[in-house]
Amino acid sequence: MPHVEVELPVAAAPEDAWPVVVDVLGYPACMESVDSVELVEQPDERHRTTAWSVRLKGSVLRWTEAEVIDHAARRFDFEQTSGDLGAFTGHWSVSPAPGGGSTVALHVDFDIGIPLLAEMLNPVAADALRESAAQMLGALEQRLLLQGATR
Repeated sequence: MPHVEVELPVAAAPEDAWPVVVDVLGYPACMESVDSVELVEQPDERHRTTAWSVRLKGSVLRWTEAEVIDHAARRFDFEQTSGDLGAFTGHWSVSPAPGGGSTVALHVDFDIGIPLLAEMLNPVAADALRESAAQMLGALEQRLLLQGATR
């Protein structure tokens, strides 16, 4: 299964960066490629289900994911429960960066779900996902900078 990792150092402290990262419902307001994120269910503070619609290289991908949120570790894991891909799992995390600030990371494992075309399409999809993830992290950084400017 292809694996994509994207990390971004940000000037914000982990305790300031984490609320922005875990607020996936706010992603469409600051990320061009994210059309919508809707809360499907949230039985408690650690578990939620969200429905996503994201544009990736001219295609619209839709999926529903189950998320497990660990506020103490500043990490949330996700796994597609239904949707356009064969498999889509990973996690977002925020960790202290050496010298101050934070590192915001997105790690994703995926399978496009078309075995006969996987060898050809997986590298293309991985590059597109890596590029989209980098744009998403950049948008989160801008959101953090704007919040810092308004304090």
